[in-house]
Amino acid sequence: MNKLKSTIRIRENTRRRNFAIKLVLLIIFEILYESERPLGPVFEQFVILGYVFRAVIFGLSSNLIISLGRFITLSLYLRHREEAKVQPNFVLGIDRIATLLNVLALLISVMLAFGIRPLEFLTSITIVAAAIALLTKDYITNIVNGLIMMFSDQLEIGDKVQIGRHTGFIRDITLINLVLKNDSGEIVLIPNSMALSSDVTNYSKNNTHQVIFDFELSNQPHLDLNSLENELSQPLKSHPELVISEGANLHILERKSETLLLRFQFPLKSSERSAEPQLIKKIDQTLLKWNHERRQNQLL
Repeated sequence: MNKLKSTIRIRENTRRRNFAIKLVLLIIFEILYESERPLGPVFEQFVILGYVFRAVIFGLSSNLIISLGRFITLSLYLRHREEAKVQPNFVLGIDRIATLLNVLALLISVMLAFGIRPLEFLTSITIVAAAIALLTKDYITNIVNGLIMMFSDQLEIGDKVQIGRHTGFIRDITLINLVLKNDSGEIVLIPNSMALSSDVTNYSKNNTHQVIFDFELSNQPHLDLNSLENELSQPLKSHPELVISEGANLHILERKSETLLLRFQFPLKSSERSAEPQLIKKIDQTLLKWNHERRQNQLL
């Protein structure tokens, strides 16, 4: 978290430099637009050029106001938060809101550049705007749900979660989707509305981080779950500094006609999450060995 806070501060310093550059540009454009010389006669002859200058001034002013609000909000947040409690979600949420406001300011600037008055334009297309709102209802719902997740501490980037039948680590929260990366490295995009309306299991909100290992075995009556659990727990006992092996557990998730869907999970010390891939490989190897020995015994 200390590294996260330092990274945030570095980015904010870069944004402050950009803020200063845009402020200088705004002052230059404002002086040129308001002065009678040297561009006063030019604006009278080329009206469209005056519209463009006014649009640029509005765009820069809006961007500076949005950036200033963002700077103040994040400065207050970082100043009153301990390093261990800095949430990347909050920073992400502020960035998303700033992006939305900047896009809105850009659209208004484009209207001003063509000599269109935004308020008159909006009132003239009320019916069209209502139709657009109906067509984009799902997108608006996803955006609202995405912002809710960004400003809450229930789901954070880096958490391991299960949403429906998908399990993986949260890699990003956009205004439309929740981006998961599963154990096989595949990227899964889940709509934000689905993420908030489905049952969600967050394995990272315990004092320890739970490692989940799902697999299928043939449905046979002589299958001894206790023996298999002990076998899978053996490689964990050699890593007491990483794993709490006493918390390992094997249970049946789903019974099918020919196979059983099993889940083996064990608590990993929260500060050692980087060791998870290597531990899963060891569990894989143990399971392959156990399955091979079982087949050999069945042939005898």
